[in-house]
Amino acid sequence: MFNKKHSKPQNRIDTLIGAGAVIDGNVSFSGGMRIDGRVNGNVIAIEGKPSTLVLSEQGSIKGEIAVTHLVVNGDICGAVSASEYLELHAKARVTGDVHYKILEIQVGAILEGRLINITTADQDKVVTLKTSNA
Repeated sequence: MFNKKHSKPQNRIDTLIGAGAVIDGNVSFSGGMRIDGRVNGNVIAIEGKPSTLVLSEQGSIKGEIAVTHLVVNGDICGAVSASEYLELHAKARVTGDVHYKILEIQVGAILEGRLINITTADQDKVVTLKTSNA
């Protein structure tokens, strides 16, 4: 419990999808990525590497998202998984279930779906052993 290392959010953007860009298909990445355009497909970070996705106010994603850190100020239609940190800014609009470890929601953000804490979901999988009082 005390030895778990959490990756830090990426301070730099390695990949930029510009405001006029439209991507039809899945996107995989590592490091930092900012989306100002539109992605019609899943946005998945490479497993085992820290990742930060920033979705700007004019950006949109129609598909699933799986990253370590996510900052949203645009539109998402699909399931979201932020394994470490999720930040929903005032103009964020998310339609779909959201799995998160740590969550910050600013006034004005809209979420249509279920909020599922990753820690809580993991605890549900634990089998409880009963002791006998013999």
